Amino acid sequence: MPGLPEDVARARFASVPVVRLATVGDDGRPHIVPTTFAVDGDRVYAAVDHKPKRTGDLKRLRNIEGEPRVALLADHYGGDWERLWWVRADGIARVVGDPDEAARPIDLLVRRYRQYEGHRPEGPVISVLVERWSGWAWSPPDA
Repeated sequence: MPGLPEDVARARFASVPVVRLATVGDDGRPHIVPTTFAVDGDRVYAAVDHKPKRTGDLKRLRNIEGEPRVALLADHYGGDWERLWWVRADGIARVVGDPDEAARPIDLLVRRYRQYEGHRPEGPVISVLVERWSGWAWSPPDA
């Protein structure tokens, strides 16, 4: 099956609970982490939340400041290979530290993840303007 139509790719991307965020460091090395997210049209949001981290000085945030081009990957894998698919969102990211600007993306995340209802992410927020949705599926999108 050739690539997925953009609307199908976006819908499949939004259907998974976690995506992988790929950034590039100033040394040219890739850095990839799983992240929770929310989709709003051609924007994808992620936030630094309360889950334990070694430091607040996160590599993904430093990488975005130096090189804003990022990729996000969603996929479905299982024993039935006829149901395999993946979707990638390539875009330009920025780190949103302003609480007023971060409020709406954080609201979207709280609506999506019940774990955030009692403990809202405090940010900062990563905002990705998706420039290209691409994907592949073993079976046609309507299957």
